[in-house]
Amino acid sequence: MTQKTICVRIQAMNETLPRVSAIILAGGQSRRMGRDKAFIEFEGKPLIQRVLERVQPLCAETIIVANDAAAYARFDLRVVPDIYPGKGSLGGIFSGLSAARETHALAVACDMPFLNGDLLRYLISLAPLFDVVIPRAPDASGKTPRGARGDAVRAHPRSEQPIAKESNLHPLHAIYSKNCLAAMQARIHAEDLRMVGFFDKVRVRMVSEEEVDRFDAEHWSFFNMNTPEDWELARSIVK
Repeated sequence: MTQKTICVRIQAMNETLPRVSAIILAGGQSRRMGRDKAFIEFEGKPLIQRVLERVQPLCAETIIVANDAAAYARFDLRVVPDIYPGKGSLGGIFSGLSAARETHALAVACDMPFLNGDLLRYLISLAPLFDVVIPRAPDASGKTPRGARGDAVRAHPRSEQPIAKESNLHPLHAIYSKNCLAAMQARIHAEDLRMVGFFDKVRVRMVSEEEVDRFDAEHWSFFNMNTPEDWELARSIVK
């Protein structure tokens, strides 16, 4: 099969997908990494560029959520700041979703080197009937998940609902619709920054581990790089 034939087939598959925006959460403080994760070199290019290359062919537009627009000017994309600074990944997704032109948006972190196009395509295909489409499967690395900006999830003190990491959910590898905005905003105002805190107010489709396995049996899609050790592990995987 020639490269031209492959490109034509990929284009045909993408034309059947629902139109979605892409939200890339970036601009975190990267305290544990010691430098901006988005621009760490990985396989000869900045890590965020690797992420962009995997989501842009699937999405109608791409938005980077970061408070330093100048740092991301090289990518010639819309960069939007946090509407509510300091509200972690929930605040970042709220900001990107508010700015998105499409009704649904794919949200991923800037530090996920092993995004799987086929799995992302599957999530997008499910989007029209739901407000959230989110995978539920163990992280291959076994490490404790954190937010896209390295933030630990802060739960409301009176809440008894589990946070995402306790349920093997991956909110930074998920689809959200604009129907989520009001419920997200209410949780932000309540200082309940759990990514699952608003799920009872919207239509949620959890993608099972068996479904994920069809595209990524080892679940490396959900791996994100928060520390130098994560970076070394990712480099060892590609070798």
